[in-house]
Amino acid sequence: MTTDFEILRGLSDLERREILASCTPRRFKRREILCHEGDPGDCLHLVKSGRLIVRVATPFGNTATLTMLGPGHSFGELAVADSNSRRTATVEAVENAETLTLSRAQLTALRETYPAIDRVIIGTLAAQVRRLSAQVLEALYLPVETRVVRRLVDLARIYGGSSPIAEIRLNQDDLASMAGTTRATANKVLRDLQQRNILALTRGRITVVDRAALLRAAG
Repeated sequence: MTTDFEILRGLSDLERREILASCTPRRFKRREILCHEGDPGDCLHLVKSGRLIVRVATPFGNTATLTMLGPGHSFGELAVADSNSRRTATVEAVENAETLTLSRAQLTALRETYPAIDRVIIGTLAAQVRRLSAQVLEALYLPVETRVVRRLVDLARIYGGSSPIAEIRLNQDDLASMAGTTRATANKVLRDLQQRNILALTRGRITVVDRAALLRAAG
């Protein structure tokens, strides 16, 4: 099945084919690091399969989990747009994964032939800014319980696609970090959702059995 890459949706079939033909396939094993925070940003990654987790170092010396990426997602847009860019986060494969990479030089050549690519990159970066702004507003104004549920909705989409059931293979520490709360609080929310028959908890897994109800709980 062909992966539908979000970043390429605004392009013509010809432009998408040219970009994908220029990409270099790369495979990563579970727990392998794709890039470290602070590394030079030299290529764009399109996630073809598997799931990746994005983490950053905090001023206190800890590690915070920001988000998870799945098939169809991408990262490194800023890296290929700015020659002085550095990776803003560490990206790790949480399972075997495959990406398609496009170097800055390759993308520059494609942009000269297909100017629409510039519009798509700018649109992607703008969408990222909107998502980050929404997350800041959530952190400031939404109850922590709602934030946990909304991150679960995001994860269910990544793991479950269009299926009514989603098996999320993520520990509660990462979920709590993504929601900006503690593990104890995240666990309390999960237990409540389990009692409402919205999800089931097993070791290392959160199985969402009623995605419609989870979406309603997210407000």
